[in-house]
Amino acid sequence: MQHTHYTTLISAANLADRLAAAPGSVLVFDCRFDLAAPDAGAAAYAAGHIPGAHYLHLDHDLSGAKTGTNGRHPLPERAALVEKLAGFGLDEGRQVVAYDAQGGMVAARLWWLLRWLGHDSVALLDGGLNAWEAAGQPLDSAVPARTQGTFKAAAPLQVTIDAAAIERSIGTRDHLLIDARAADRYRGENETLDPVGGHIPGALNHFFKNNLNADGRFKSAHDLREAFGTLIGATSPDRIVLQCGSGVTACHNALAMEIAGLHGAALYPGSWSEWSADPGRPVATGATP
Repeated sequence: MQHTHYTTLISAANLADRLAAAPGSVLVFDCRFDLAAPDAGAAAYAAGHIPGAHYLHLDHDLSGAKTGTNGRHPLPERAALVEKLAGFGLDEGRQVVAYDAQGGMVAARLWWLLRWLGHDSVALLDGGLNAWEAAGQPLDSAVPARTQGTFKAAAPLQVTIDAAAIERSIGTRDHLLIDARAADRYRGENETLDPVGGHIPGALNHFFKNNLNADGRFKSAHDLREAFGTLIGATSPDRIVLQCGSGVTACHNALAMEIAGLHGAALYPGSWSEWSADPGRPVATGATP
């Protein structure tokens, strides 16, 4: 039986239909996480989650080892992530659905990581767990059994860029940076997560929550294309670099650009937390790039 291939978003209704008709064709991951209370997501999962969903922890599963200079949420080691996901039953081409209760803030990281591993059959549950419950769908507290999958990495569908290239670009303007943090943190105000406030010189600001409507669902492709188009002007999407505080919410902007049909933006995984860890790197403050 041929199933619909979701690569950006899936609605609660479509996910419920898919789970009812062919539960083995989809692998669901709960990515709920609270930066202020790192164990809260796992506790919420234990209390109730989408039936059949497995839990992935931002710090333990979706990030790699921290060195003190590579940011708060460095990318996991590629082979280790492949092994981990295969251990949950991931096979090549199997549909993955990620969700959280934070507007897709963390689920988008899993979306990006899977595309970085060459797997494009991955989508966010649009509206997250709130949309699932609002649709009258059930929750379950049972932890599903794991099956061993055969997933192997393929050519990346998302690319990265490092701090050295960003530093060079400040002078050459080869890239245009978009910072996904809230406007006050971009300006260098109310910084509570990193020891230094401000932004990378030249970076523009597009707060990731501006990708969403009031109900927590993503805005239309047209509206997202208009918003990013206003920001980047004539700059080609493949010259865009997405960053945030630690490489997590930048993935939300990556998904929004994909929905908008603006393909090819790179992620700076270390983002502000890596950049600001080196006192030799320049820092800008205020509302201007």
